[in-house]
Amino acid sequence: MPLLEVDNLRTYFHTREGIVRAVDGVSYAIAPGETLGIVGESGSGKSVSCYALLGLLPKATARIESGAARFGDEDLLKCSLRQLRRIRGKRISMIFQDPMTALNPYHTIGRQIIEPLIRHDRVSRRDAKRRALDILTAVGIQDAERRLSAYPHQFSGGMRQRVMIAMALITRPELLIADEPTTALDVTVQAQILELIRQMQRELGMAVILVTHDMGVVAGNCQRVLVMYAGRIVESAPATELFAHPRHPYTEALLQSLPAAHTTPGQTLRTIPGLPPDLAKEIKGCPFAPRCSYVKNDCRTTSVALQPITPTHATACLRVQQGDLE
Repeated sequence: MPLLEVDNLRTYFHTREGIVRAVDGVSYAIAPGETLGIVGESGSGKSVSCYALLGLLPKATARIESGAARFGDEDLLKCSLRQLRRIRGKRISMIFQDPMTALNPYHTIGRQIIEPLIRHDRVSRRDAKRRALDILTAVGIQDAERRLSAYPHQFSGGMRQRVMIAMALITRPELLIADEPTTALDVTVQAQILELIRQMQRELGMAVILVTHDMGVVAGNCQRVLVMYAGRIVESAPATELFAHPRHPYTEALLQSLPAAHTTPGQTLRTIPGLPPDLAKEIKGCPFAPRCSYVKNDCRTTSVALQPITPTHATACLRVQQGDLE
């Protein structure tokens, strides 16, 4: 039984320039203990799809137009703010992409780390401080006791990122949503953080949604991968299968853009030509068609949905679905 099941999620932003279809019909499920990777270019809807689940989008412009997000007995999209506050930070935690804006500059690091424990677990401040010291040490913060009384501006970008990770893990959640969790970290610390997350998964059966641009992190940590483009899922597959045999031209282009794929010194790195579509305008046909090297006339006019091509692999490429591409 899935821990979280998202069905036909559509999240639009109503702006003066028009309606921006940031997330347009996203469906997926994640099981307890599973790590699900979500990849794609900036603006593809990865982060917005996660923020929508927890009610973290700006109410002035963002609207959830349709969908359901079943988490246990709750539909997250229909929960009141009070219900969401019982879930956020306890059963579902999130590591945000920019720790400087996510941390409160007026409160010490210690106060911000223990707040979820005081609010949700109702432990004493003494026990909360002990657990805060343990988790800070686990994420690689040296002299953790002294650091508890410091403020966010006194930390480097990488250390602030580790604090965010500590805050997300301290309540031992059932689901961790990690939005670019290792962006500001060097390779050694990145490996330590990812191993800590894997360790907590083994102990708690915690599920992880890993939103990232780093395909290497996806390959080494995710069981399954969703590839997003223009607010839609264009490919879904087990990680090993996706890397070995991508079945959507966008996924193929992403993998070919990796520097590690080019071993000849001095060879020009491959890029994806063009730009993602304007989501404030209606998209006819496949959204990747203007940038696709396999495009045919039907691709520009025929709307295509994500369809399974094997029991474990699904793609939204019309030519693959019709058998033109292998």
